[in-house]
Amino acid sequence: MMKKAALFITSFFGIIISIIIYWKLPFEITRKSDIEFGNKIIQNIEGYQKKYGRLPERSDYKTLEKLGLSFKDPRIYLDYATDHKGNFELTYLEGFDGPYLLWKSTNRQWKMDFPEIYK
Repeated sequence: MMKKAALFITSFFGIIISIIIYWKLPFEITRKSDIEFGNKIIQNIEGYQKKYGRLPERSDYKTLEKLGLSFKDPRIYLDYATDHKGNFELTYLEGFDGPYLLWKSTNRQWKMDFPEIYK
C-alpha cells in the first residue's frame, strides 16, 4: 500500500513539475507549428501584394482561402487584418483575453501582444 501511495505522489508531482516547465518555455518552442503555418500564410500574402500591388481585402474569403487562411475549420483561429497604410497582422485568437500570438508587418516578428489593427 505504501508503494502505491509513494508512486501516486511521485507521479502527481512529476506531472505538476512538467506543466510548470512547459509554461515557462518560450512561445517560440510551444507554438512552433502555429508560427510555421503563419509564416507560410505571410509568404502567400506578401506574394499577392507584390503581384497585385495591394493587400487582399479582409472580406475576400475566396482569395484568402487560396492564400491558406481557412474559414471553414473552426479549429484554425488565425485572423487577418489590414490598415489603410498597407500593413497587416496575423493573430491567433484564443479565448477572450490576450495577449495573443501575432505577427505584424511593421516589425516583422512573432510575439505575444495585442492586435493594433482593429476591424
